Amino acid sequence: MDYAEEQKGELEALESIYYGDFTVVSNSPCKFAIPIKTDDHDPETNAGLSCDLVVTYTPKYPEEPPLIEIDNAENFEQSFETALLQHLEEQIKENLGMVMIFTLVSSAQEWLHNKYEEEKNAKEECEAQKLRELEEAERKRFEGTRVSIETFLKWRQQFEEEMGIDKKRELADKEGRKLTGRELFMTDNTLNESDLKFLDEGDRVKVDESLFQDMDDLDLDDDDEDDEDFDPNNYHNYSS
Repeated sequence: MDYAEEQKGELEALESIYYGDFTVVSNSPCKFAIPIKTDDHDPETNAGLSCDLVVTYTPKYPEEPPLIEIDNAENFEQSFETALLQHLEEQIKENLGMVMIFTLVSSAQEWLHNKYEEEKNAKEECEAQKLRELEEAERKRFEGTRVSIETFLKWRQQFEEEMGIDKKRELADKEGRKLTGRELFMTDNTLNESDLKFLDEGDRVKVDESLFQDMDDLDLDDDDEDDEDFDPNNYHNYSS
């Protein structure tokens, strides 16, 4: 195989395909650069990814692999360059023995696009997750704690301890006096059962709305008319 001839023919094809972007870095050894970038790359808004794929022909290329470098990378994460070079090394192994630079550039272009989409989607999902967490925290802040039998009993025990109800009950028994109405209410153990019953059956309480449907039919003006017709000065006539 005439390696020089193979390389010369590929260079001419690459200059035609990438006209205006193809840059010769050196002639001996033959070294050139081809820029690659994502579709939405914009240097002014710092969007997208881009870099230069720098290729150096080895003496026996294409039967031996070319040397590949990444230069002028924009918006690359720390691991991007290493990952892209590893990807290109795999492509070189698959195409060894054939001119392959166009294939490498196309593969690098596709890799760059996919990586950018992955990173963009990951960032958007991260932001969405943060928003969901904030909304959930806000919802819980307003929702409060749901009341159950267990939480009610715990609250009542704590409340009685804070109010000293048990001590008041014991003190009243020792002094032989009656508890006040407030104290009787606070020490009434039946309240425990009634409150627990309410908690247990609260979901089944219903209102019969039909009882209120005929309120408009009630004649509430008769009493007002009787009041207007009543004359206090003639009260003795009614009483007699």
